[in-house]
Order: sequence, then C-alpha cells, then structure tokens
Amino acid sequence: MRASSATLTKIVPPTVVIVLLIAIWWIVVVKNDSAIFPTPWQVVAGMLELGQDGTLWEHIGASLFRVATGFGLAFLVAVPLGLWMGWVSGAFRTLNPIFQMLRPISPIAWIPIAILWFGVGDLSPIFLIFISSVFPMIVQTTAGVHMIDRRYLRAAANFGVSRWVLFSRVVIPAVLPEIIVGIRIGIGVAWLVVVAAEMIALRSGLGYLIIDSRNAGNRYDLVIASMIIIGAIGLLLDGTTRLLERLKTVKWRYVR
Repeated sequence: MRASSATLTKIVPPTVVIVLLIAIWWIVVVKNDSAIFPTPWQVVAGMLELGQDGTLWEHIGASLFRVATGFGLAFLVAVPLGLWMGWVSGAFRTLNPIFQMLRPISPIAWIPIAILWFGVGDLSPIFLIFISSVFPMIVQTTAGVHMIDRRYLRAAANFGVSRWVLFSRVVIPAVLPEIIVGIRIGIGVAWLVVVAAEMIALRSGLGYLIIDSRNAGNRYDLVIASMIIIGAIGLLLDGTTRLLERLKTVKWRYVR
C-alpha cells in the first residue's frame, strides 16, 4: 500500500499539471480562432502523420546518433582527464585555467568554427556536442576528487595499500556520484546543442525538422510536435542517467 501510494504521489501531480496546461492551450487557441497556431489535437495528428511515413523516426535516429557519438567521445576524454587533474595538483594548476576560459563560451558560438573545420555534415554537430559536454564532466569529476574525505585516504594509507589500489578502490568509488552528476549535465547540454546545430547546418534531425516544417507552408503543428518530442526525449535521457544512481557502488551517496 505504501509503495502504491508513493507511486501515485509521484505520478498524479505532474499528470494533473500537464492536463491543465493542455486544456488552457486548447481553450486559448479556440477562443482566439487562430488560423496558424495549432490545437493539441492538430499537433497529435501531425505527430501521427510523421510517424506513419517514417520521417519522424529518421530524424529522431539522426539526432540520437549525433548525441551518442559526441557525448560518448566527451565521456571518454573528460572522466580520465578529470581524475588526473583532481589527483595530480600540477595537472590541475596547468589545465584548469584553460578549461575555465573555454567553458563559458556558448556552444552556439562554435558553429561557424565547426562548419569551417568539418563542413556541413554529421562531424560538425558531433564536434559541437563534444565541446559542450566535455567541460561540465571534466569540472565535475575534478571537483569530485577534490571533495574526497581525507580520512578515507589516510585510512587506506595506514593499511599500506599501493597507489593503484588506493586510486581504484577508494578514489574512483568516491568520485562516481559526482561523475554521474556530470553525465546528467553533459547529456542535457548535448541534447540542447544538437537541436540548435541541426537548425543551422544540417538537413536531418529534430532541429532541422522544426525549421523545415516552418518553411514548408507554416506547418506549426509539426513545429510544436517536434518540440514536444524533443522535450520527451530529453526527459527520457535524464531519467536513464538517473538510473545510474541505483548502482551499488554509488547508492551510499543517495541514502535518505
């Protein structure tokens, strides 16, 4: 009973809010008698239209491929680099100023550079996703190493463990929760950036679908449908990364 009650508490409030927002949206459009802005049902019809002819799945697949590739490369670079910077003070002093200077630059500002270097194709958005998601993960991983309770390190040293054992059995498990936070931030930024890049430099993906729908006779039903799909996929990506918090090696951090 308690489990079902807790599940209802999580599901019912957001569902009620979503239903209310859809109802307000529908009423406002009908009252204004808008010839351009679609009703919720028109958006659903547009979404079904895209799904039936296969266009929707092609665009979703293109966007997810770019995000997976760019974010995967960023993860492979950021986590080892962040661990090294957090563990070796000289590496931190040398590289941190450079990363802190590059990190505030908007990923959108890199679009002309990406097109110049990689042309109009998949490599440009993959580069933009990499550059936008690598810095949050580096910073979060480095901060995680710096925040390790020194008592853990002293206790391990008292047992005379080797440096490798100390790093693999103490440092990495202690940093994993912060790495997961970095992953959540990075994947969210990556999903934002791929949509923006597809609006400018590509002819596939959900970002391109928005621009193409607007240009193809002001199909704002498809524009809104694409936006809703982008939000839903973003929610799923965040929920998937949050499942990492249930791993035994990091569960200690989230005990309440």
